[in-house]
Amino acid sequence: MGLWFYNVWHLGLKELRCVMKDVTMMAAILVSFTVAVYVVAVGTKTDVNHVGVGVIDRDQSSLSVRLRDAIRPPLFQSPVMVDEDEAMRGLESGRFLFVVDIPAHFEADVHGYRSPAVQIHMDATAMAQGRLGNAYLDEIILRETLAHLRVDGLDSRLPTRPVVHVLFNPNHTSSWFTSVMQLINNVTVLSVVLVGAAVIRERERGTIEHLLVMPVRPSEIAMAKILANGLVILLAVGLSLQLAVQGLLAVPPAGSATLFLTGTALYLFSLTALGILLATMASSMPQFGLLAVPVFVIMYLLSGSATPRENMPLWLQYLMLLSPSTHYTLLAQGVLYRGAGLGIVWQQMLTMLLIGGGFLGVALLRFRVMLTRQG
Repeated sequence: MGLWFYNVWHLGLKELRCVMKDVTMMAAILVSFTVAVYVVAVGTKTDVNHVGVGVIDRDQSSLSVRLRDAIRPPLFQSPVMVDEDEAMRGLESGRFLFVVDIPAHFEADVHGYRSPAVQIHMDATAMAQGRLGNAYLDEIILRETLAHLRVDGLDSRLPTRPVVHVLFNPNHTSSWFTSVMQLINNVTVLSVVLVGAAVIRERERGTIEHLLVMPVRPSEIAMAKILANGLVILLAVGLSLQLAVQGLLAVPPAGSATLFLTGTALYLFSLTALGILLATMASSMPQFGLLAVPVFVIMYLLSGSATPRENMPLWLQYLMLLSPSTHYTLLAQGVLYRGAGLGIVWQQMLTMLLIGGGFLGVALLRFRVMLTRQG
């Protein structure tokens, strides 16, 4: 056993030197965990911000003017007065996300309690912004209409009144979510690519033959690659969390960064083992890339980092429990957003360890076959 650790240590140092000398890969890691995290966090927003609105005012009353004036920045652009044909052209061209159609005799019908309807045309290609923006416009129309009727205190006379408490992200800041989820996505992609490229590189350069004549076992070669490449990604994650997420984006982690990095180490173990497994199935780097891309897409989109798992079919939710990305997403959200401790996330950590062990077992079997064929 002592010889096994000795060989893993020296093979790991050799692998670490190879990684550090790969300028292209190191540049990709640097950009992915700094610039990419920041740009995605500030650029990818699902909330309503500076949205174009057109208004068809068929009433031209004081109430309709009040409704128009209530639609203002920063949520919406200043509304543009249009006719019906121009409104439809604006929706089709993407100039407007919403068109508010105020009917004729609107103010008179409001005062006569005849329940007039304001129609909102929405471009639903932007689903998240459309849903939120529609809710904001509904609230604006209701609030301004009640204020016009001088019944501002109506809610106090209702038998029930909703009280909403927003936890963990009280200002609904989208960068708090997208920055950490982009960090998770980068870990998933780069850890698989890095260790897979290391295996493919050994084969393409012929250095795998040097390893074959050395008194080392396949498990020692595989574990050295897992530890060396995993350590590089783990250091990048720690620096990105400290400098990009907490520093530039001012995202306050609610829980322990140490616990998050410990979970990240277990996730890297499972992913690097998966990377070796995929590399043993490909004979060249292009084949490895074609094989890995569908794995990235499935793990990212169905892990819960892009959309809630509860929205997926039940059978797919159970199936994705076999993916380590699902458990890592639960761990990251629990620790960094809700301040979860070890007593809550230990199940995710244990599951990632078991999944990684399964990947490593299959990878070692195929790795031995690959070395035998190479020899």
